[in-house]
Parts: sequence; C-alpha cells; structure tokens
Amino acid sequence: MRPAARAPYSYQAIPDLPPFGQALDQDRVLLVMDGDCALCSGAARRIAALDRRNRIRITPAQSALGRALLAHYDLAPDDPTSWLMIRNGQAWGSLDAMIRLGALLHPLLWVLNVARILPVPLQDWLYARLARNRYRLFGRDDLCAMPSPALKRRLVE
Repeated sequence: MRPAARAPYSYQAIPDLPPFGQALDQDRVLLVMDGDCALCSGAARRIAALDRRNRIRITPAQSALGRALLAHYDLAPDDPTSWLMIRNGQAWGSLDAMIRLGALLHPLLWVLNVARILPVPLQDWLYARLARNRYRLFGRDDLCAMPSPALKRRLVE
C-alpha cells in the first residue's frame, strides 16, 4: 500500500525501464493509477481539469511503465490498493499520496491535510477499504478510452 523506501530517483536504475521521456522532469509528478477503475478514471479527468500548470502525468498501472514502477517500490500491479505518486524522485502511496496531490492541485484541497492527524495504520486501513471496494462502488471504466485533450496530454504509457 505504501511504497518501499528507496533513494530519490532510484527508479532510473530499473533495468529495461520503458522510456517515458520528459514525464518526470524536475517540475512534474507521475501518478500510477488503475486504468480500469471508474473512480481512478474520474479522478484522472478531474486532475486534468485542475492541473493548470501542466505538472502532472498519469500512467495506467496496467502499462509496462506502471508495472515496472510499482514493482520497483514493492507494490503489486494487480493489487487494488497499489497506486503511486512520484514527485522529485520520491514515491508516495495510500492516503498520504492523495493528500499531497490535493495540495498540488488546488488551494482549497488543503482540507485534506486534516486526514494527517489520523494514525498511519488508520489512514492505510481507510484507503484500503476504498481501494478494495472501488469496482463494486464505482464500476469500471477505461482511463485511456476517448480521453479529453487535457487528459490525453497527461497520459504516459
């Protein structure tokens, strides 16, 4: 659920890492999200709408790049609780990544910081409950199916 601790930019040493060009220059964030989840697809579309500075890139967990990055951080690509945010060479997952992402997207999303007062095990438990039930609660959707131009600019595969 939370990525294994690794040195910053350690993913650059992954053998046969699929190329992803400028997706992770110093100013950008890469999200690895479930490409089949309606909740994740909706979130990706919302991110595309809120990311006015064009800093965020998204890759499906099912892509070669997504699978390689998840495996590097000891997250299982097929585990519904696996999602990853990489910023400035460091990786975050679980509710912690959502809080950090919210702060990047919109000033009003600072309210997500309230969740930081919860103990880490409780944060992870809440995130896992949502992640493991997301298909049942929200259904399935294809992240890459007919994306808007704003979302298409952010997709890295």
